[in-house]
Amino acid sequence: MHKELIQLGENFKSRRKERNLSLKQVESATSIRMNYLEAIEEGHMANLISPVYAQGFIKKYASFLDLDIDHLFQDHPSVLKLLVDKPMESDFSFGISSLEVRGTPGNQIKWLPNFMWVAVSAVGMLGLWLLARFFGIF
Repeated sequence: MHKELIQLGENFKSRRKERNLSLKQVESATSIRMNYLEAIEEGHMANLISPVYAQGFIKKYASFLDLDIDHLFQDHPSVLKLLVDKPMESDFSFGISSLEVRGTPGNQIKWLPNFMWVAVSAVGMLGLWLLARFFGIF
């Protein structure tokens, strides 16, 4: 873990505490999940999804706390470089064997609405036929 990431996280944490805000309140206001906010405050940027998300989350969090993001990155110049230069980890293999068919929760009941329409139509037609027969049309 990098020292400047920890210092940057401490800046966020102390500013949040100055404003008497909980992580839950920040999560609600910024729509950044609490585990990502904790990762920022603890300096664990590796726990964030990707460098692009990390930058976005840091900027959004800084904006919410009225912190000057440019000033923060000037005080901690290697943080932005660490975020940009972080290698993308990908464990996805492009082989055919990695493809799987995913079922949707409602996959088994897609026939139900169609069956209902057919049943209602059949009952309606039967009802019309009985009415026509009752009145002597057929």
